[in-house]
Amino acid sequence: MREAEPHLKDFSIERLRTRFAADGIEPWRAEQVAGWLYARGVEDPAQWTDVSAALRDRFANAWQRRALEWDAVSVSADGTVKGRLRARDGALIESVMIPEGERNTLCISTQVGCPLACSFCATGALGFTRNLGVAEILDQVCRMREKLAPEQRLTNVVFMGMGEPLLNLPNVIEAVRVLLHPKAFALGPRKITVSTAGVVPKIATLLQSVPVNLAVSLHAPTDAVRDVLVPINRRFPLAVLFEALRALPEVSVRRPIFFEYTLMQGVNDSLDDARRLVRLVRGLPSKLNLIPMNAHADAPYRPPHEADVARFAAVLVGAGLTVTVRRPRGADIDAACGQLAARGARPAA
Repeated sequence: MREAEPHLKDFSIERLRTRFAADGIEPWRAEQVAGWLYARGVEDPAQWTDVSAALRDRFANAWQRRALEWDAVSVSADGTVKGRLRARDGALIESVMIPEGERNTLCISTQVGCPLACSFCATGALGFTRNLGVAEILDQVCRMREKLAPEQRLTNVVFMGMGEPLLNLPNVIEAVRVLLHPKAFALGPRKITVSTAGVVPKIATLLQSVPVNLAVSLHAPTDAVRDVLVPINRRFPLAVLFEALRALPEVSVRRPIFFEYTLMQGVNDSLDDARRLVRLVRGLPSKLNLIPMNAHADAPYRPPHEADVARFAAVLVGAGLTVTVRRPRGADIDAACGQLAARGARPAA
């Protein structure tokens, strides 16, 4: 298959309608194709029974339909599934499916590696190779959904895997539009979360373009500490970041900002840090997710003591903030927050 052939998954349904019209294909076929590719998960046009034989042949021979292949899979003792997926150029990316009751949350990547070099993150230690295309973002959903049991369904998607989503914003927006479309994955806006480490100029554009949850990887309540943990803070310090967040008209009690805060022993887990965090977010509709550090070989930091996590959370709750302590999922297979680095796993079945 030649590289010049267009990929059906590189287009939102709206843009696919336009492309089909330019190619002499009825625009309404875009919804029909989306139903097969995404709603039913059928990628072989020979099985598209409501499409004419001539058009099935055209889709089979002139369009790409699959961007990623299985390279490896790992299953955690807690049921978390990590997929290592290979792109056409050999690049490896990872996605993680987290089951919890009737909820199945998929954490997907947006870049090969990451340019932000956060000092506690294994992906940051890889450096940056390239952005993922729309098809490569969506194919993570298609591939990982294959690991669900027939009675299960995908309920949530979070853009919190490898890479900084807002540095690949056009492709992220296109992918989100497919996730939302009723003829495709049909996820609700509150079921999709896009995370950023603080690429301030792109935040408003994201929320103006697609109705998703916004998560901000905060990790420190002072510039001095955040400059080390999240180096992009040197370009967009906390005052600049929070000025932009407070100006967002989309943020409300019904649509709060989710702050991710990774707790590291002796770095950002003191009671004074908790009080600084309260002052920082006070008055901003928000929810805080506290994440005890997941240790890995590329970080010099250690997980906090459980008692310190409890005391830190108590300060926030006592100040009236909504707080969740996120327990590690998939840490035994390097699938937990901050651990994705496309390291070894057994070959995929």
